[in-house]
Amino acid sequence: MELFRFQITEEQEDERIDKCMTSLIDSLSRSFIQKLIKEENVLVNGKPVKANYRMKADDDVSFYLPKAVEPDIEPENIPLDVLYEDEDVLVVNKPKGMVVHPAAGHYSGTLVNAVMYHCQGQLSGINGMMRPGIVHRIDKDTTGSIIICKNDTAHQSIAAQLKEHSIVRRYRAIVHGILKEEEGVIDAPIGRDPNERKKMAINHKNGKNAITHYKVLQRFSSYTYVECVLETGRTHQIRVHMSSIGHPLLGDQVYGPKKCPFSNLEGQTLHAMILGFVHPIKGEYIETSAPLPAYFENLLRIL
Repeated sequence: MELFRFQITEEQEDERIDKCMTSLIDSLSRSFIQKLIKEENVLVNGKPVKANYRMKADDDVSFYLPKAVEPDIEPENIPLDVLYEDEDVLVVNKPKGMVVHPAAGHYSGTLVNAVMYHCQGQLSGINGMMRPGIVHRIDKDTTGSIIICKNDTAHQSIAAQLKEHSIVRRYRAIVHGILKEEEGVIDAPIGRDPNERKKMAINHKNGKNAITHYKVLQRFSSYTYVECVLETGRTHQIRVHMSSIGHPLLGDQVYGPKKCPFSNLEGQTLHAMILGFVHPIKGEYIETSAPLPAYFENLLRIL
């Protein structure tokens, strides 16, 4: 069991403990937190409480989290579309439908399984057994560039560049509706949706700073082809931001219409095209470009 502690602020006062902990700990679901509370693994000021306990300012919350037993992740001979590679970093063009790192229900067929085989164990270990080499991610149904770090030095450098927002990340997307402006900036914090935990949302209370720049590339009768540039990198950032201004991504049934006029899209039309970074060892600027996938180019032709 691992012990974690935090103190309640005035802003969190009178909030139910299970809801409060859910908003503070992204990696744990509310049902799992309620289970911890029921098993008396959550203490407030040293004593167990019920899930409906209302927080008070300066409450000292501590909880015991059972150590997870990580499954063995096996290398798999899955072909990779390599955009750049040297002894420190690897940039690949991730296909649609591929999960980046193993998780419940996806212990094989992931990008991690593929790069473990490709790199023969030479991957950074900072993020543990489940995420070797992984310093950032893109969604399962998003295609395009992702960087893999082969050693801890490279990992620390790329992680620092991500933190200071100096890595160039240019995406291509098709959105519903006609954007009137040629370009714009969406500056709105993103956090967990308070009503649907599996979704993200504009969250001014508990969200993290998030900024997306967009530019119109081409307008169609009912859709717009855009370039989106990430200044920050929050979960589902482009999907949430574009939906928030009334232009959800085509094919995104989570943040957009439930019915899609193009039945074979299998998720949002979003492609991480350009990835630029300063090489962690050589110090030179490296930029890669992942070509649009065939489904995306075909859809543009149809539109």
